[in-house]
Amino acid sequence: MVWEEWEQLKAGATEGPSTRMQIDQLPAEGGAGGGERDLVVNQDDLGAVGHDAYSLYESLRAGTDIAGAGMNKDGAGSTMQAAASLTSHGFEMGGALKLTVEIWTSQADTVLQACAHISNHLDFSKKLHSRDDAEIAAVIRDGDGSAVSVSEIDKYFR
Repeated sequence: MVWEEWEQLKAGATEGPSTRMQIDQLPAEGGAGGGERDLVVNQDDLGAVGHDAYSLYESLRAGTDIAGAGMNKDGAGSTMQAAASLTSHGFEMGGALKLTVEIWTSQADTVLQACAHISNHLDFSKKLHSRDDAEIAAVIRDGDGSAVSVSEIDKYFR
């Protein structure tokens, strides 16, 4: 079944127009959103995503540590202890179990790093944009000398 679908896809690709690079673009008049902004992100949204990423990081960190679970006085977790025991008794499964723990740990660390990166980046972005807003408010003043609000400045970008 899968092979037949693959053959149909190949045949369909050769029947169509030749493949070439094409860059997508928005229509000249007003863009895809009819002149509306496509993306609006509020500080609360960034904070919520950053918090969720941090919560996921903490949950994964606690739940994915199979290498350290049941650690003995030498620092080996129960799974690695089992791998060592199997290996010492001549079972090849010991090496396979050790490799499984190493791969699992590597993959779990990759996901943990991604969660931490998202959380840290969003925290940084919130702080940076808050500082930018404060600098803009300090530089741009109304006729009476008071700071122009961000919502007033936003009108210039519409």
